Amino acid sequence: MTGTIDLSGDPNIGVYTRVFEDVAIVYPGAPGGFTDALTKELDVDIVATSIQGSAIIGSLVAGNSQGLVISALASDDEVAILKDYRDVLLLEGSMNAAGNVILANDHVAAVHPDMEIDVAEEIGSFLSVPVVRLSLGGIKTVGMAGYATNRGILVHPRTSEAEIAALERAIDLPIGLGSVNMGGGLVGTGLLANSRGYIAGSFTSGYELGRIEEVFGFLE
Repeated sequence: MTGTIDLSGDPNIGVYTRVFEDVAIVYPGAPGGFTDALTKELDVDIVATSIQGSAIIGSLVAGNSQGLVISALASDDEVAILKDYRDVLLLEGSMNAAGNVILANDHVAAVHPDMEIDVAEEIGSFLSVPVVRLSLGGIKTVGMAGYATNRGILVHPRTSEAEIAALERAIDLPIGLGSVNMGGGLVGTGLLANSRGYIAGSFTSGYELGRIEEVFGFLE
């Protein structure tokens, strides 16, 4: 996939959607053209639900093939929908916007550096991956400052060598700097991807698409 898309005119598609290998979680009523593109380009089934009544799914859901981590403020009905696809861990406390504070794939979970150690360890145990507490480019909301698939991790262009080294100690995948939507460093806000493809926000430039393809191994 080398294309771009918006969501009702908004290029920040990663704020409203969370993609995994088999499913894409979107809010109810998401435009059909958008969900059709996800199905076609990423080969996923669509799961429609809000989280705590909100449409910002990308900010409130994290996880991998093992399970989903979501805000403990999610309703019973919302949790029930997600449990049809994964085990669900409810994130308690003030740091509960899971998609913002957790960057995860099937190999590692990076979490907000100020997250309590026992909470971070619980997340790692639940997702069956090692956990790293760090920032990316000095940004603590790692779930938006980076984007991880099972083929690589794209991180904020100001991510330091020390931050990258911390990830590299936990994972043996390509890690690269990049941006979306004409220079946006919060790559998680404007990108959706899995091992089969990707789709970026509508303002993303050709150069930025090239970096995404390189990091995630889509160059032919």
